[in-house]
Amino acid sequence: MEPGSGEGGAAGALHFHGDEEIIEVVELGPPGPDDLANEMEDVDFDEEAVEGAEEQAWETEEEDEGVEDGMEAQDDSEVTFSEHSASVFCVSLDPTTNTLAVTGGEDDKAFVWRLSDGERLFECSGHKDSVTCAGFSHDSLFVATGDMSGLIKVWQVDTKEEIWSFEVGDLEWMEWHPQAHVLLAGTADGNSWMWKIPSGECKTFQGPGCPATCGRVLPDGKRAVVGYEDGTVRIWDLKQGSSLHVLKGQDGHQGPLTCVTSNKDGSLVMTGSVDCHAKLVNSATGKVVCVFKMESAASKPPAGEAESNSVESLGFCNVMPLAAVGYLDGTLAIYDISTQSLRQRCQHESGIVQLLWEDSAPVVYTCSLDGAVRLWDARSGKMISEYRGHSAEILDFAVNKDASIVVTTSGDHQAKVFCVQRPDR
Repeated sequence: MEPGSGEGGAAGALHFHGDEEIIEVVELGPPGPDDLANEMEDVDFDEEAVEGAEEQAWETEEEDEGVEDGMEAQDDSEVTFSEHSASVFCVSLDPTTNTLAVTGGEDDKAFVWRLSDGERLFECSGHKDSVTCAGFSHDSLFVATGDMSGLIKVWQVDTKEEIWSFEVGDLEWMEWHPQAHVLLAGTADGNSWMWKIPSGECKTFQGPGCPATCGRVLPDGKRAVVGYEDGTVRIWDLKQGSSLHVLKGQDGHQGPLTCVTSNKDGSLVMTGSVDCHAKLVNSATGKVVCVFKMESAASKPPAGEAESNSVESLGFCNVMPLAAVGYLDGTLAIYDISTQSLRQRCQHESGIVQLLWEDSAPVVYTCSLDGAVRLWDARSGKMISEYRGHSAEILDFAVNKDASIVVTTSGDHQAKVFCVQRPDR
């Protein structure tokens, strides 16, 4: 995974479909939260969904955490949460106050805790497998936790009580609706699920019979984009339960989808895959606008060995027409959407796990397998700062609304809170 110098690497080539035009992004006034909540009230859910889909035990092998000696010597964090007894897989912050975190781990546990002092508020108990998904509802009233076997639980934060649970097949992803008490999830059988919380009214969206590997509700709250293991992408109408667009063959990917995202108004969707391509899609027409292809900066693998690079994370900048793509070989590519060209290439020494854009600045945050969080100026491609403190790889992270705090989870069994110092603020 050691990259070469990368200086002479070919710039990311772009491939267009000849008959397509560059999209003009039209600003549409977004509907208010009340409109969308009411809209979701009209959705027809199946009252009786089949509970307890087949449960399969997932064994996770203990792996050596490939971390260099001395990595733990530097600790820039302000707070450490140490109640997990195995790798911590996921973290989410409460959206209304940004004062609480929920973390889930390989120890089959999830905790809600305070960022200010790492104090545990309550444990989300009862999981029997690794908790890989956790998140707060849009208004921070509820928190949902999901484990690999497909057991999903929802808790009311203020009373610390479980209010709903459901079992699906093996869980791939889970996400709250951005404006309503509606939870969505994707499973290994290819289905995507949508529940009203706490009533539990249910709707399913049938996929192509292979795992629904990633999903995202679009900002209008009426559609969701879901990626599948066979390389296809579907944009679903949540109210009607029908697929509006299916991208497959040349329009889809040549390998499993790893991540999907959308820009702020939902007019553009970006998809990433183990085929190392990121595709920009017009969400209204379902047409591929362009394909971002990155020539690997790492030295080619020996003959007979497979390429190990893939797109791991994606994101759109809110304040400039830029998109970021993070790769397993450690490349962070910044693309200019208006010219559809590679603008900057920032090299990490190890694979990128996830990236996030700051809400109101062209700054990208990355976390990587070397245990560090880095901030990058997307305009210049220069690193702004770096934060360390974990003795193993970072597996997930979250940034608060005003970009003053980063919360990380790691294979070292810990979650950490870092205060971000930005000289330009």
